Amino acid sequence: MAVAARAQWKGYVRLGEVTVPVALYTATSTSERISFHTVNRETGNRVRRQFVDSVTGKTVEKEDQVKGFEIDKDRYVVLAPEEVASAVPESDKTLRVQAFITCDDIDKVYFDRPYYLTPDRLGMDAYTLLRDGMRKANVAGIAQTVLFRRMRTVLLRPHGNGLIATTLNFDYEVRSAEEAFKDIPEIKIEGEMLDLAKHIIGMKRGTFSADEFDDRYEAALAELIKAKLEGKTLPKRAPPKVSTPNELLEALRQSAGVPAAPEPKRRAGKTGASRTKTARSTAGKAKTKAGAKRASSPQRRAS
Repeated sequence: MAVAARAQWKGYVRLGEVTVPVALYTATSTSERISFHTVNRETGNRVRRQFVDSVTGKTVEKEDQVKGFEIDKDRYVVLAPEEVASAVPESDKTLRVQAFITCDDIDKVYFDRPYYLTPDRLGMDAYTLLRDGMRKANVAGIAQTVLFRRMRTVLLRPHGNGLIATTLNFDYEVRSAEEAFKDIPEIKIEGEMLDLAKHIIGMKRGTFSADEFDDRYEAALAELIKAKLEGKTLPKRAPPKVSTPNELLEALRQSAGVPAAPEPKRRAGKTGASRTKTARSTAGKAKTKAGAKRASSPQRRAS
């Protein structure tokens, strides 16, 4: 995707007494995504959003809208636009490099948004020196400046022929991992299950290439829109089956291409023919015994 024609921000990168004029361009864009408008189901007309007073129900025009911080139920500290603007820190448009670190020093959960940082024509030499110096030392730069009306911390990294500037989240903006994972129980996996998991991971080892991955949701939306235009409906997909603890080992074996474990041998039973033969033999013996018993009875002997 081509870099946007208009810079998001223009300023300087400052390292000691070296000043590099730069421009910031967004590295990601949502313009290619399928977007929707809200429309009236009955009329098909687009719906227009309005702000209304929660008590009177009357429309509030833009010039009458102010910021309010809730201090109690239905009680607000009201701030006018000029008052909010006064809190924005003064900006000298300078990204001051405060330290150089290895990228592994930062947990990627703090990464916010990436931007392309490009040089001004007059600062090409200084820009190249900064880029190549960081690449040779295998480090990234930490800098701060005011971006988009907020003080932001930025990570500067060599990328291809230029630099990537990634804004970082502040500590208070990142949830605690311990809090998020606190309900996960301690389960020890070992033996064949762990060996199979390691084997499957080894089979799936590879490298990342962004063009190999498709946005299936966008593709599904495009198919849905096409089907609607043609008067068709898409079939509903069944949810994937979740492997239960009892099925996990067999699922791992199937994933790894390992043959299923043989069922335990059972004691060989008698065939139908042998069972019939045995039954006849038993019946014959019983009949013989019954005959002998009648022959030896007193009535038989007396006669």
